Amino acid sequence: MTRIAGLVATIVLAAQTQARAAEVQVAVAANFTAPMQAIAAQFEQDTGNKAVLSFGSTGQFYAQIRNGAPFEVFLAADDATPAKLEQEGLAMHGTRFTYATGKLALWSARDRYVDARADVLRTGQFAHLAIANPRTAPYGAAAVETLTRLALYERLKPKLVEGENISQTRQFVGTGNAELGFVALSQVWKDGKLTSGSAWIVPSNLHAPLRQDVVILKKGEANPAARALETYLKSAKAKAIIRAYGYGF
Repeated sequence: MTRIAGLVATIVLAAQTQARAAEVQVAVAANFTAPMQAIAAQFEQDTGNKAVLSFGSTGQFYAQIRNGAPFEVFLAADDATPAKLEQEGLAMHGTRFTYATGKLALWSARDRYVDARADVLRTGQFAHLAIANPRTAPYGAAAVETLTRLALYERLKPKLVEGENISQTRQFVGTGNAELGFVALSQVWKDGKLTSGSAWIVPSNLHAPLRQDVVILKKGEANPAARALETYLKSAKAKAIIRAYGYGF
Protein backbone atom coordinates (compact mmCIF):
# COMPACT_ATOMS: atom_id res chain seq x y z
CA MET A 1 0.00 0.00 0.00
CA THR A 2 2.83 2.39 0.93
CA ARG A 3 4.62 1.59 -2.31
CA ILE A 4 1.46 2.39 -4.33
CA ALA A 5 0.95 5.66 -2.44
CA GLY A 6 4.55 6.63 -3.16
CA LEU A 7 4.08 5.85 -6.85
CA VAL A 8 0.92 7.93 -7.00
CA ALA A 9 2.71 10.85 -5.31
CA THR A 10 5.54 10.64 -7.82
CA ILE A 11 3.11 10.65 -10.74
CA VAL A 12 1.20 13.61 -9.29
CA LEU A 13 4.44 15.56 -8.72
CA ALA A 14 5.61 14.86 -12.25
CA ALA A 15 2.25 15.96 -13.63
CA GLN A 16 2.36 19.18 -11.59
CA THR A 17 5.91 19.91 -12.77
CA GLN A 18 4.90 19.31 -16.38
CA ALA A 19 1.88 21.56 -15.94
CA ARG A 20 4.06 24.35 -14.56
CA ALA A 21 6.74 23.95 -17.24
CA ALA A 22 6.72 26.44 -20.07
CA GLU A 23 8.84 27.77 -22.91
CA VAL A 24 10.52 31.15 -22.97
CA GLN A 25 11.86 32.86 -26.10
CA VAL A 26 15.30 34.28 -25.38
CA ALA A 27 17.47 36.66 -27.42
CA VAL A 28 21.13 36.15 -26.50
CA ALA A 29 24.18 38.22 -27.44
CA ALA A 30 26.44 36.12 -29.67
CA ASN A 31 29.42 36.27 -27.31
CA PHE A 32 27.38 34.38 -24.71
CA THR A 33 26.44 31.47 -27.00
CA ALA A 34 28.36 28.61 -25.37
CA PRO A 35 27.65 29.46 -21.72
CA MET A 36 23.97 30.13 -22.43
CA GLN A 37 23.57 26.80 -24.18
CA ALA A 38 24.98 25.11 -21.08
CA ILE A 39 22.83 27.20 -18.74
CA ALA A 40 19.67 26.51 -20.77
CA ALA A 41 20.27 22.76 -20.59
CA GLN A 42 20.74 22.91 -16.82
CA PHE A 43 17.75 25.24 -16.46
CA GLU A 44 15.50 22.77 -18.27
CA GLN A 45 16.82 19.86 -16.22
CA ASP A 46 16.29 21.69 -12.92
CA THR A 47 12.98 23.47 -13.59
CA GLY A 48 11.33 21.71 -16.53
CA ASN A 49 11.11 25.03 -18.36
CA LYS A 50 12.64 25.27 -21.83
CA ALA A 51 14.61 28.31 -23.00
CA VAL A 52 14.38 28.66 -26.79
CA LEU A 53 17.56 30.52 -27.73
CA SER A 54 18.34 32.88 -30.60
CA PHE A 55 21.85 34.33 -30.99
CA GLY A 56 22.96 37.53 -32.67
CA SER A 57 24.29 41.03 -32.21
CA THR A 58 22.83 43.28 -29.54
CA GLY A 59 22.10 46.09 -31.99
CA GLN A 60 20.23 43.80 -34.36
CA PHE A 61 18.16 42.34 -31.52
CA TYR A 62 17.30 45.85 -30.36
CA ALA A 63 15.93 46.68 -33.80
CA GLN A 64 14.00 43.39 -33.95
CA ILE A 65 12.48 43.91 -30.50
CA ARG A 66 11.35 47.41 -31.46
CA ASN A 67 9.76 45.90 -34.57
CA GLY A 68 7.74 43.38 -32.55
CA ALA A 69 9.97 40.27 -32.44
CA PRO A 70 8.49 37.67 -30.06
CA PHE A 71 11.40 37.62 -27.59
CA GLU A 72 10.52 37.50 -23.89
CA VAL A 73 13.97 37.74 -22.28
CA PHE A 74 16.99 39.61 -23.65
CA LEU A 75 20.61 38.91 -22.65
CA ALA A 76 22.53 41.81 -24.17
CA ALA A 77 26.26 42.36 -24.64
CA ASP A 78 26.01 45.75 -22.94
CA ASP A 79 24.03 47.53 -20.25
CA ALA A 80 22.89 50.49 -22.34
CA THR A 81 20.54 48.63 -24.68
CA PRO A 82 18.39 46.94 -22.00
CA ALA A 83 18.19 50.28 -20.17
CA LYS A 84 17.01 51.93 -23.41
CA LEU A 85 14.34 49.26 -23.86
CA GLU A 86 13.13 50.00 -20.33
CA GLN A 87 12.90 53.72 -21.09
CA GLU A 88 10.97 52.97 -24.26
CA GLY A 89 8.44 50.83 -22.42
CA LEU A 90 9.50 47.58 -24.11
CA ALA A 91 11.01 45.95 -21.02
CA MET A 92 9.81 45.40 -17.47
CA HIS A 93 11.21 47.79 -14.89
CA GLY A 94 12.93 46.13 -11.95
CA THR A 95 14.03 43.03 -13.87
CA ARG A 96 17.32 44.31 -15.32
CA PHE A 97 20.65 43.27 -13.80
CA THR A 98 24.23 42.51 -14.88
CA TYR A 99 24.52 38.78 -15.47
CA ALA A 100 28.18 38.87 -16.59
CA THR A 101 31.08 41.20 -17.32
CA GLY A 102 32.88 40.21 -20.50
CA LYS A 103 36.51 40.31 -21.56
CA LEU A 104 37.93 41.13 -24.98
CA ALA A 105 40.77 39.06 -26.48
CA LEU A 106 43.00 39.41 -29.51
CA TRP A 107 43.05 35.86 -30.84
CA SER A 108 44.62 33.83 -33.64
CA ALA A 109 43.93 30.22 -34.50
CA ARG A 110 47.70 29.84 -34.90
CA ASP A 111 49.79 28.81 -31.91
CA ARG A 112 52.29 31.44 -30.71
CA TYR A 113 51.10 33.96 -33.32
CA VAL A 114 49.69 36.44 -30.79
CA ASP A 115 52.25 37.37 -28.13
CA ALA A 116 51.69 38.37 -24.52
CA ARG A 117 52.03 42.11 -25.29
CA ALA A 118 50.19 42.15 -28.62
CA ASP A 119 53.30 43.33 -30.46
CA VAL A 120 51.85 41.58 -33.52
CA LEU A 121 49.49 44.55 -33.86
CA ARG A 122 52.38 47.01 -34.02
CA THR A 123 54.28 45.07 -36.65
CA GLY A 124 51.26 45.06 -38.93
CA GLN A 125 52.58 41.95 -40.66
CA PHE A 126 49.17 40.50 -41.43
CA ALA A 127 46.61 41.03 -44.15
CA HIS A 128 43.38 41.04 -42.13
CA LEU A 129 42.31 41.90 -38.59
CA ALA A 130 38.73 40.84 -37.79
CA ILE A 131 36.39 42.77 -35.52
CA ALA A 132 32.63 42.65 -34.96
CA ASN A 133 30.56 45.44 -36.45
CA PRO A 134 31.17 48.27 -33.95
CA ARG A 135 27.82 49.89 -34.79
CA THR A 136 25.77 46.91 -33.61
CA ALA A 137 28.13 44.75 -31.48
CA PRO A 138 29.54 46.07 -28.18
CA TYR A 139 32.61 43.83 -28.51
CA GLY A 140 33.29 45.44 -31.89
CA ALA A 141 33.02 48.89 -30.32
CA ALA A 142 35.45 47.77 -27.59
CA ALA A 143 37.89 46.58 -30.27
CA VAL A 144 37.84 49.96 -31.99
CA GLU A 145 38.28 51.71 -28.64
CA THR A 146 41.25 49.46 -27.83
CA LEU A 147 42.97 50.16 -31.15
CA THR A 148 42.32 53.89 -30.73
CA ARG A 149 43.86 53.95 -27.25
CA LEU A 150 46.87 52.06 -28.60
CA ALA A 151 47.16 54.72 -31.33
CA LEU A 152 46.86 51.97 -33.96
CA TYR A 153 43.35 52.44 -35.33
CA GLU A 154 44.12 54.72 -38.28
CA ARG A 155 47.13 52.65 -39.30
CA LEU A 156 45.28 49.31 -39.13
CA LYS A 157 41.90 50.51 -40.42
CA PRO A 158 42.61 49.34 -44.01
CA LYS A 159 43.21 45.80 -42.70
CA LEU A 160 39.95 45.56 -40.73
CA VAL A 161 37.26 43.08 -41.76
CA GLU A 162 33.93 43.25 -39.96
CA GLY A 163 31.83 40.33 -38.86
CA GLU A 164 28.08 40.79 -38.59
CA ASN A 165 28.42 39.76 -34.95
CA ILE A 166 31.11 38.35 -32.69
CA SER A 167 30.35 34.75 -33.76
CA GLN A 168 31.05 35.55 -37.40
CA THR A 169 34.18 37.43 -36.33
CA ARG A 170 35.50 34.36 -34.58
CA GLN A 171 34.64 32.31 -37.64
CA PHE A 172 36.73 34.62 -39.83
CA VAL A 173 39.75 33.97 -37.61
CA GLY A 174 39.06 30.29 -37.02
CA THR A 175 38.89 29.55 -40.75
CA GLY A 176 42.04 31.56 -41.51
CA ASN A 177 40.24 34.23 -43.54
CA ALA A 178 41.76 36.66 -41.04
CA GLU A 179 45.08 35.94 -39.35
CA LEU A 180 43.84 37.38 -36.07
CA GLY A 181 40.90 39.25 -34.62
CA PHE A 182 39.27 40.72 -31.55
CA VAL A 183 36.81 38.20 -30.09
CA ALA A 184 35.07 37.59 -26.80
CA LEU A 185 37.37 35.70 -24.45
CA SER A 186 34.49 33.31 -23.76
CA GLN A 187 34.69 32.06 -27.36
CA VAL A 188 38.25 30.76 -26.94
CA TRP A 189 38.45 30.09 -23.20
CA LYS A 190 37.19 27.30 -20.97
CA ASP A 191 38.06 26.34 -17.39
CA GLY A 192 40.97 28.74 -17.06
CA LYS A 193 42.79 28.17 -20.34
CA LEU A 194 42.69 28.78 -24.07
CA THR A 195 40.87 26.14 -26.06
CA SER A 196 43.10 26.70 -29.13
CA GLY A 197 45.51 29.07 -30.79
CA SER A 198 47.15 32.05 -29.10
CA ALA A 199 45.68 35.16 -27.51
CA TRP A 200 46.24 38.42 -25.69
CA ILE A 201 43.60 39.25 -23.08
CA VAL A 202 42.98 42.96 -23.54
CA PRO A 203 43.55 44.95 -20.31
CA SER A 204 40.27 46.35 -19.03
CA ASN A 205 41.63 49.93 -19.00
CA LEU A 206 41.79 49.97 -22.81
CA HIS A 207 38.02 50.00 -23.31
CA ALA A 208 34.79 50.70 -21.48
CA PRO A 209 33.57 47.87 -19.20
CA LEU A 210 31.69 45.14 -21.04
CA ARG A 211 28.84 44.92 -18.54
CA GLN A 212 26.18 42.61 -19.95
CA ASP A 213 22.64 43.09 -18.69
CA VAL A 214 19.58 40.87 -18.93
CA VAL A 215 16.01 42.14 -18.87
CA ILE A 216 12.54 40.63 -19.15
CA LEU A 217 10.76 42.13 -22.12
CA LYS A 218 7.12 43.19 -22.13
CA LYS A 219 6.17 40.13 -24.20
CA GLY A 220 7.43 37.94 -21.33
CA GLU A 221 5.58 39.78 -18.58
CA ALA A 222 2.93 37.08 -18.14
CA ASN A 223 5.22 34.08 -18.75
CA PRO A 224 6.39 32.44 -15.49
CA ALA A 225 9.25 30.78 -17.38
CA ALA A 226 10.70 34.23 -18.14
CA ARG A 227 10.83 35.08 -14.45
CA ALA A 228 12.20 31.62 -13.66
CA LEU A 229 15.05 32.09 -16.14
CA GLU A 230 15.89 35.51 -14.74
CA THR A 231 16.10 33.98 -11.26
CA TYR A 232 18.12 31.02 -12.51
CA LEU A 233 20.79 33.30 -14.00
CA LYS A 234 21.55 34.40 -10.42
CA SER A 235 21.96 30.83 -9.17
CA ALA A 236 25.24 29.23 -8.12
CA LYS A 237 24.99 26.72 -10.98
CA ALA A 238 24.61 29.44 -13.61
CA LYS A 239 27.40 31.54 -12.11
CA ALA A 240 29.77 28.56 -12.12
CA ILE A 241 29.15 28.09 -15.85
CA ILE A 242 29.62 31.81 -16.51
CA ARG A 243 32.95 31.88 -14.63
CA ALA A 244 34.17 28.81 -16.52
CA TYR A 245 34.00 30.81 -19.75
CA GLY A 246 36.13 33.65 -18.39
CA TYR A 247 33.44 36.13 -17.42
CA GLY A 248 33.33 38.17 -14.23
CA PHE A 249 30.38 39.75 -12.44
